[in-house]
Amino acid sequence: MIHKILIVDDSPVARKMLKSCLPKDRELDIYEASNGEEGIEIFKKVTPDLTFLDLTMPVLDGYKTIPLLKQLDSDVVIIVLTADVQPKSISQVLSLGAFTLLKKPATSQSIQDALKQAEIKI
Repeated sequence: MIHKILIVDDSPVARKMLKSCLPKDRELDIYEASNGEEGIEIFKKVTPDLTFLDLTMPVLDGYKTIPLLKQLDSDVVIIVLTADVQPKSISQVLSLGAFTLLKKPATSQSIQDALKQAEIKI
């Protein structure tokens, strides 16, 4: 069961929109980071059940963050949220170890579906 979620995105608006798509009927602890480096530090402290990750961020982008998170926890569940849905990008993030990729802006339904799939994996 997913209880702790980390959202790593440099856009406060994108983080707010994502939070609004999460189920309201569940008790979730939600943590936020504005770049990959900050996300890794928070990940180490709280060990989230699920991490939502943007690809294009300052300091440390999503492409570089995925392998670092996988080093910390090989079973980490990462859902990438990005506007870049070119086949090359999708293939790259999945090969790096992301669980799945969703197109930004994500819909409530796509977030709910991804959460259900992630819970099966966990």
